[in-house]
Amino acid sequence: MTRLLQLSDPHFGTVRPAVADALRALVQAQRPALLLLTGDITQRATAAQFAAARAYVDALGVPACIAIPGNHDLPLFDLASRLLWPYARYARAFGAELEPQFENADLQLWALNTTRRWRHVDGALGAAQIEQVAQRAERAAPQRWRLVAVHQPLAVPSPDDAHDLLHGHAAALRRWAAAGVDLVLGGHIHLPYVLQRPGQTPGRPLWVVQAGTALSRRVRDGIDNSVNLLQLRAACGGQPRQGQVERWDYDAAMQCFRRIAVHPLEPGDVG
Repeated sequence: MTRLLQLSDPHFGTVRPAVADALRALVQAQRPALLLLTGDITQRATAAQFAAARAYVDALGVPACIAIPGNHDLPLFDLASRLLWPYARYARAFGAELEPQFENADLQLWALNTTRRWRHVDGALGAAQIEQVAQRAERAAPQRWRLVAVHQPLAVPSPDDAHDLLHGHAAALRRWAAAGVDLVLGGHIHLPYVLQRPGQTPGRPLWVVQAGTALSRRVRDGIDNSVNLLQLRAACGGQPRQGQVERWDYDAAMQCFRRIAVHPLEPGDVG
């Protein structure tokens, strides 16, 4: 079983110290094997904010970390940097690879850069990005979970949030479902939710998993800080895959993260 902790939108520069302390305690208790940062790591993409984020991530001591930039991780007011070297500060803190990958016995994860220097907020998926992930998913071992990480969402629970959808979301959902992608994880809109989308591979629906606001005071709709903990096990020994998404919210009265929802993932018919 692999435990994956998904943090999104920590917005270093606006971090609540008590929440940061509580998240350290959650990591110590749950001991995830993989930390996934789905963008907006900083508030204004300053060198100091990236350095603070890197130091915090390192102190968590999670064995592996996969990160992608969000729209806030590109300089906003420094137009020269945004146009000429938009990812330079990000790269110094989290590496030059903007589309990292991870795999182990339970899962394969492909992370995509959905930011564009000419877009302020919106994200996009290009046809080449969509097809490359689809081909990798088609080649992947069917007993393992197949995950894609993006920043902006591929599906939203309300028409009011449709303006935040990734450009190219419909094509990506259609192609990735056919290729056998299981989970697409994102952030950006500061709302935690899990939505199921019909899959074209028998027994393998596609799930859109969104994380809320990890550490920032920039919370939304009365929902406090929130992270996702995924528990994923590959099919083995005649047993089907097992998986669930746990939503953990910060409890200000208790000054800790509490598990408030569990979304079982259908095991499928492989294995």
